[in-house]
Amino acid sequence: MASYTKAAQQWATFARAWYLLDARMQPPGKIAAATVIRLEGRHKPIYHALSDCGDHVVIINTRHIAFSGNKWEQKVYSSHTGYPGGFKQVTATQLHLKDPTAIVKLTVYRMLPKNLQRRTMMQRLHLFPEDVIPEDIQKNLLQEIPQPRAIPKRLDEYTPEEIAAFPKVWTP
Repeated sequence: MASYTKAAQQWATFARAWYLLDARMQPPGKIAAATVIRLEGRHKPIYHALSDCGDHVVIINTRHIAFSGNKWEQKVYSSHTGYPGGFKQVTATQLHLKDPTAIVKLTVYRMLPKNLQRRTMMQRLHLFPEDVIPEDIQKNLLQEIPQPRAIPKRLDEYTPEEIAAFPKVWTP
């Protein structure tokens, strides 16, 4: 009987949770850093590098990610087919127009540890370009990961009182 309770306790300990992360107006690196911790299971007190105790992560709004500076045109993603002359390069804009989830997927993949568990962890990553989630995944969600960066407000979202109270740097 003791082994039964230990098995139940072990199952409860290693049960996989489902987390939701909204990627709207977030940089891909910050999204990946928060995601990798959950995929590996580093947020759990029972974490060990050789154990597979990570959780599922659902990322929505990957179509609306944000790069700082001029990275949409300057950041280049490279690949090679393995054949002579098969070196391919594509900018972040071109890759994002082709597949809105590809940039986040590549960023998370490259941030995971380079071992045999990487493919298993990537199977627990679920990416959606908009905020529409299938019903079977939506019923499993337990907790939302806070966004790494606060979303800046647009100018039309400020009230006239807030605009008037804003300190003036230069007065004509």
